[in-house]
Amino acid sequence: MIISYHGKAFIKVQQGDLVAAFNPLSKDSKMKTVRFGADLAMISLNHKDFNGAEMVSYANKTPFVIDGPGEYEVGGNFILGISSNGPEDLINTIYTFTIDNIRFCHLGAVAETELKNIKEEIGGVDVLCVPIGDNGTLKAKEAFKLANSLEPSIIIPILSGENDENLKVFLKEAGAGDIEATDKLTLKRKDLDGKEGEVVVLKEI
Repeated sequence: MIISYHGKAFIKVQQGDLVAAFNPLSKDSKMKTVRFGADLAMISLNHKDFNGAEMVSYANKTPFVIDGPGEYEVGGNFILGISSNGPEDLINTIYTFTIDNIRFCHLGAVAETELKNIKEEIGGVDVLCVPIGDNGTLKAKEAFKLANSLEPSIIIPILSGENDENLKVFLKEAGAGDIEATDKLTLKRKDLDGKEGEVVVLKEI
C-alpha cells in the first residue's frame, strides 16, 4: 500500500493496480490540485475542497463515486461510510476499508468531539487519517484524543490549515517531537507489527 497526501483532506491510496482517492479537491477549489485516474473516489463532505471526483477521472479510469454513509462493495473491496457532524452543519462521512489486509480509516472533516459508538462502528484501525483544525474540524488536542481512542497503528494528520501551529500542537500531544515529513508512506501488513499510534507526517505533493 502506498499513501500520499495532496492537500486539505485529499489522500491517495494505491495497492497494485487499484487506486482510491479520498476527498479530491474540485476544480472550483482555491487550492492547487493534482489529477490522476482512480478506481474509487470517496467524498466525505459536499464542499469544493472535498468533492472533486471529476479530477480523478483520467485516462482510462473513471472512479466509482461514494459520497455518503452506507455499506458498499466495489470490485471485492468493502467500504463502510459512517455519518458524523462536519463543519458548517454539513454531514461528514467517515470511511473505512481494507486493502492488502490493512484496515484504513479516513475521518474526513469530522467536527464532533464525542462520537458515540464510533469505535464499535469503525472496528479495528491500522491506518487513520485525522483532521487537526482547519475549517471548523476538530482542534488539534481534540483530534489527538479521538485518534488515540481508536487505537490505530499509524496516525496521519491532515487538514492542519496554513498555520503550522495546529501540527505542532498535535505532535506535542502525541509526544512525537519533531518529525520529518515524508513524500509518501509505503506499507505492508508486516510493517505494522508493534506499532501503536505512531504519527507519520506526509508532505503535500
